[in-house]
Amino acid sequence: MICVSIGRGRHRMMRAEHQHLVEQGAKLVELRVDYINREVSLKRLLDHRPCPVIITCRRESDHGKWSGTEANRQMLLRAAIVEGVDYIDLEDDIAGKIPRYGKTKRIVSLHNFRETPKDLEAIHDRLCQLDPDVVKIATMAHSPADNLRMLNLVQDAKIPTVGICMGEIGMPSRILSARFGAPWTYATFHHERTMAPGQFSYSQMTEIYRYEQINAQTEVYGVIADPVGHSMSPLIHNAAFGHFQMNKVYIPFRVPREDLDSFVISCSRLGIKALSVTIPHKEAIIGHCTQVEDAVEGIGAANTVVFEKGGAAAYNTDYTAAMHSMLEAMGLSAVPNALAGKKAVILGAGGVSRALVYGLTKFGAEVTIASRTHARSEELARRFRAKTVAWDDRCKGQYDLLINGTPIGMHPNVDDTPFDKRALKASQTVFDTVYNPERTLLVKEAREVGCRVVTGLDMFIRQAALQFHHFTGQEAPAELMKESLRRAIGPAKPVTGASS
Repeated sequence: MICVSIGRGRHRMMRAEHQHLVEQGAKLVELRVDYINREVSLKRLLDHRPCPVIITCRRESDHGKWSGTEANRQMLLRAAIVEGVDYIDLEDDIAGKIPRYGKTKRIVSLHNFRETPKDLEAIHDRLCQLDPDVVKIATMAHSPADNLRMLNLVQDAKIPTVGICMGEIGMPSRILSARFGAPWTYATFHHERTMAPGQFSYSQMTEIYRYEQINAQTEVYGVIADPVGHSMSPLIHNAAFGHFQMNKVYIPFRVPREDLDSFVISCSRLGIKALSVTIPHKEAIIGHCTQVEDAVEGIGAANTVVFEKGGAAAYNTDYTAAMHSMLEAMGLSAVPNALAGKKAVILGAGGVSRALVYGLTKFGAEVTIASRTHARSEELARRFRAKTVAWDDRCKGQYDLLINGTPIGMHPNVDDTPFDKRALKASQTVFDTVYNPERTLLVKEAREVGCRVVTGLDMFIRQAALQFHHFTGQEAPAELMKESLRRAIGPAKPVTGASS
C-alpha cells in the first residue's frame, strides 16, 4: 500500500487533493496538519473522509512546519485521537505521553536526517516498547548498504514496520519495502512537492514502478550510476515489464564509486537479477564478472550485467546498438569490413565514444577522434589505433560519418552544436548520441543539409531493448519503450543524460 502525504496551507486544498487521490486509487493518506497556515480544524479534514487518514504534525526540529508551542501540538494530536482518526503519528519522545484511546492506531516514528545509525535494531526495539501498532523509521542514507540494513529490519520485524532511507541513495528502499513486507511506503502528491529527500510522487510509484503489484516474489532489476536521478531507464524497462505483465521491477540505484564492491555483494540479498551499468562503473564492474563477451573485452567497459548461477555475465549493448543503428541508416549489413574505406570523426572521448571507436574500427572504418581534452583523445586513439585531431580543427576534414559523443546540445543547452553547419555534407551520415532533445540542433542542421541521420533516441532504445532481451530472454516491445521515452522528454518534462 502507498500512503500519500498531503501538505497544503488551506483545509479546502487539502480536502480537494485527498479526494483526487482517492479517485486515482489511493487507499491511505497522511494529512500534514503542520502545513496549514491557520487554526487547524480537524473536523473539516476528517468528516466524510474518502479513505483512511494518518494525522501528522511535525515540529520544525523534525523538518516540519509547526511553529506553535509543543503543548498545543500535543493537544492537537490528542484531539485527532478523540475525533477517531484512523492513525496518529507520534514521535518517539512523545509517544509515552499520549495514551491509546478508541480505535485510533498508533504509529511511533523516528526520523534521522543526518545518517542511518549503526544501532538500527536497538532503536527499533526501543520504539516497540512504546505501544505502537506500526513502527516508522526514516533515516538518511549515505551508502547503498543502508538500504539493505533497513529492508532487513522491516522483514524481520514482529511489529509491522515502515522503514525508509532518505536521499537519492535511499530511493530503492521506498520501492522495495513492499518486497520486504512493509505495511506501506510513503509518496508525495506531486513530484515537485516532496516532503522528504528522495521521495517519489504517487503517480511515479503507481505508473512507473507499479508498487502495488510488488511482492516477495518480485524480481529486481535496475541501473547503477552516480548520480542516477536523471536516468530514464526505469521508465522504459518498467513499461516493458508491465506490457508483458512480468513480476519484475526496475529501480535506480545510486552507487558511489567506493561502494561498488559492497553493492555487488548485496545484490542477491536484494533480489537483483540484472543491472544496467553507467558512469562511473562501466569499467570497474568487469572485475565482478566471471563471463565477459568479446565486445566488453575489446572496449574495456560493460553496460549490462546479468547475475547467473555460475556468476555474473557482462555485455555491452551500447556498441551493438550504435553500430546497428548507423549501418542501418547507411543501408549496410553488419558484416566484417562493412565500413571499409569510410572515414569517421568522433567528437568526444568518453564512455560512449569508446564503444563507438571499437565498433567503427571493428567494421573497418578509419577513425579520427576530436576531444576538448586532447590527452583523452590520444589515450583512446592508442588503444584502438585511431587518429586524433585538435578540437579546433574538427570541422576541417573530409568524413563519411560524423558522431557526437559529447553532451553538447543536450537540454537545457539546446542552441549549442558541436559541429559547424557549413562543414556538413549531404553525403555524410550524422549520429548524435544526445537523446534529449531527440532533435538536437546538430540533428536539425544535418537534416536541412540532406545528411542521413541517427538520433540518440534510436541508439538508447535499441541498447535498452538488447538489455531487456538479456534480462528476460524475450524480444522487447521497442515501439512501446520509444513512445514512453518520447512522452517523458517532451518540452514540459525535460530530462538530462545521454546513456542508460
